[in-house]
Amino acid sequence: MTDLTSCTWNLSRLYAAPDAPELEQDLNAGPAMATAFRQRHFGTLSRLKVTELATVLTEYEAMQEQLVRPQVYAQLLFAADSTNPAHQILAQRAMEFGNALSRETLFFELELIALPDDHFATLLSAKELSSYHHFLATLRRYKPHALPEREEQLLKQKTLTGMDAFCRLFDELAASYTFRFTFDGEERDCTGEELMALLHHPDTVTREAAFSTFLDRHATDQVTYGAVFNTMALDHAQELELRSYTGGPMEPTNQGNELSATIVEQLMTVTEANYPLAQRYFRLKSKLLGLPHFKNTDIYAPVTGSDRTYTLAEARDLVLAAYGNFSPELSDIADRFFSEGRIDSPPRPGKSGGAFCLGISPHLPPYVLTNFTGTLRDVATLAHELGHGIHFVLAQEQRLVNYHPPLPLAETASVFGEMLLTAHLLASKPDRQTKISLLCATIEDIIATTCRQVMLTRFEENLHHERSAGLVTVERICELWTTENAKLFGDAVTMIEPYRWGWSYISHFIHTRFYCYAYTFAELLVLSLYRQYQQQGAAFVPIYRQILTSGGSLSPADTVAPAGISLETTEVWQLGYAILADLITELEQTIQPINGSSNNTEQLSN
Repeated sequence: MTDLTSCTWNLSRLYAAPDAPELEQDLNAGPAMATAFRQRHFGTLSRLKVTELATVLTEYEAMQEQLVRPQVYAQLLFAADSTNPAHQILAQRAMEFGNALSRETLFFELELIALPDDHFATLLSAKELSSYHHFLATLRRYKPHALPEREEQLLKQKTLTGMDAFCRLFDELAASYTFRFTFDGEERDCTGEELMALLHHPDTVTREAAFSTFLDRHATDQVTYGAVFNTMALDHAQELELRSYTGGPMEPTNQGNELSATIVEQLMTVTEANYPLAQRYFRLKSKLLGLPHFKNTDIYAPVTGSDRTYTLAEARDLVLAAYGNFSPELSDIADRFFSEGRIDSPPRPGKSGGAFCLGISPHLPPYVLTNFTGTLRDVATLAHELGHGIHFVLAQEQRLVNYHPPLPLAETASVFGEMLLTAHLLASKPDRQTKISLLCATIEDIIATTCRQVMLTRFEENLHHERSAGLVTVERICELWTTENAKLFGDAVTMIEPYRWGWSYISHFIHTRFYCYAYTFAELLVLSLYRQYQQQGAAFVPIYRQILTSGGSLSPADTVAPAGISLETTEVWQLGYAILADLITELEQTIQPINGSSNNTEQLSN
């Protein structure tokens, strides 16, 4: 059995060490490789026969896979410890390396985008290019927004001292924080992850003090955060103008997600119409905790008797069993993250906060980072990130250009994994109090990944709209943040005063424009998929596997079509909230005094 007392990454599958000669060789060889590719193919793509273009596409993928290895290695080292000077230097070098190479090879996609319509139609119908069909069709949609190569190169080059630099500033600033806090009567330094974990502490004063300490520290750097957020929004607005986007700040994201603005707006509108469901739960949780004034620091509070913690070994066993109940293959894939040293779990100073899974390519293994502190939510996070890992492994059946799933489907496997975990825990026939705890955790996760994510998206959208008219002060950003949260919370939740700075630590706003609605999309989609699994049993497993193995080879609509799901109506979204309403009803029934007929049936474990 794998020793889980010190579960950290083993990156030797990429390079033996930061000073490995192979790493230096690859960093040095990259520019020559990219230059040689350019010299062979620049200006030739419109003249190539179908079979010749297929060969060049294969060559392009092989080059990209070789060039990405040193970049992801540096990224993983930096995520594990951003305070290490060697990691900082390598990360910056890798960023500049990747930027230079992308400028050198940029011509390739631009020439494909610019091919004459009749020639492009011939390529899409060619059998020899069938595995590249979606890649080529996706590129073609950017034709109205692509710029001449020299302009594209300059934009990429300037990102090093533009948004890339601000992203790095944001990351390093957040990773540099330590917080002084009193744990069990002893004052000591701790990480942000340790403080955020205290939102699940049984004591209401401790919860509020921990979150306030976390937010107050961010408030001391409000000038920096204000500059970063304003620069991010201004940079985005300028790119919209340069690329002739006219459909608002979300248009490039929607286009990249292969979703119409109508589908996205329907998703968000249906969610906002269901905010009262969240408020219904918050009022129920307030009564359950016996709190006359329910604050946003109380949302994730444990219910009485449910404050147990888990070792990483226990969490691993629970998650593997949950996946194994669904498919032994998925459990085996998840287990290899532990046995092969591809997961880094303990929180520590300098380590990136939160959690992520990095999928690299069809021939390089994915890696998982978490900050495991032993809460039930950390167990769910483990199931979530390993779901990503399973998705990345199964998608390795695809070519590199079709490897990464589109953003709306990127969270599908992760959220489904959380559902499997909850079903596994409920199926163990827990006592009444544990069942209440599990139902609360499940409901809170659904609210957090649907209602909260739409709230975040609306805030982000409003921030971008306001920045288009001029600089947005930090006070105004705080107002925008508070306003959108108030719509979600209604009169059921009181926000603590420091929460006005809650926008400042959310990295998605900085790294990936309008990422957050993808969580809502995935959660509601998964609820529909899970309902089908409940109805079909083992017959659903190959359908689900097909969805994951497709990677990015199909549009979101085509990917989920085998499951009989249409994205063109609101039904799939409202079904998710109907399931949420059922869970809240079940919780209400479960917390009633036990009587002879109160043996409720678990919604998720059937």
